[in-house]
Amino acid sequence: MEDFYLTPLTGSILLVLVVGCGHLYRDNWKKQEEGWRRRAWLYGLPAGLGLLTLAFLPLKF
Repeated sequence: MEDFYLTPLTGSILLVLVVGCGHLYRDNWKKQEEGWRRRAWLYGLPAGLGLLTLAFLPLKF
């Protein structure tokens, strides 16, 4: 399990992706245009998985 860690660069990139997906999820949820539930899943799953990754994988300098 010592081989699984995030570097500062990968952690930063993952954080930007999580914020971007979360923002798209929120905009999609507020507008609720046709097909919004499918798009919410498409944006919400990467955001949730990215947050779990950031929470449980250590950062190694």
